[in-house]
Amino acid sequence: MTENGEQIKQIAMRIRELRDIQGLSTIEMSEKTGIELKEYEAYEGGTVDFSFSHLFNIAEALEVDISDLLTGESPKLHGYVLTRSGQGLKFNRRSQYVYHHLAYNFRDKLAEPFIVTVEEDKPDTVKQAHSHEGQEFDYVLKGTLKIVLGGNELYLREGDSLYYDSALPHVMYAVEGDCQFIAVVVKEGAKA
Repeated sequence: MTENGEQIKQIAMRIRELRDIQGLSTIEMSEKTGIELKEYEAYEGGTVDFSFSHLFNIAEALEVDISDLLTGESPKLHGYVLTRSGQGLKFNRRSQYVYHHLAYNFRDKLAEPFIVTVEEDKPDTVKQAHSHEGQEFDYVLKGTLKIVLGGNELYLREGDSLYYDSALPHVMYAVEGDCQFIAVVVKEGAKA
């Protein structure tokens, strides 16, 4: 089994255990997360890779930090977290996306900061749009990022940024080569 395949199985096991602890059925989780029941059950079975949006929605529904699902450990640090260049919790979502969570071990976060690297998409690539609660800020570090947001096609180049309501369906494509960007997901109801 690949490293990513093993990671998917571990995340699926944690989700099942947390759902059981909270006494929720798969039907209730499907409703709470907005994920079709068959798709949700495939996630819990570890047979399908998670999109970030679905993983985020599952963590919200289970009332845990996304780090609990990714690592099996609750964040413990408070005050500050220093993440050195090239560090952070690395996890792959889908074959083309590599995330580095930049504050995974900070507890009670109001936002989830990531460095995301996306491999160049072929011109005929079609991806499924996702949505999640909260808001999102994306800042392109290198490359060109095409975002289809609520039906609008937006192109962001190095230094461009976009802030949006992440309940709007969105999907991202790397065009003209690989793309790397900072993504900050602000949780619903976050207050400073």
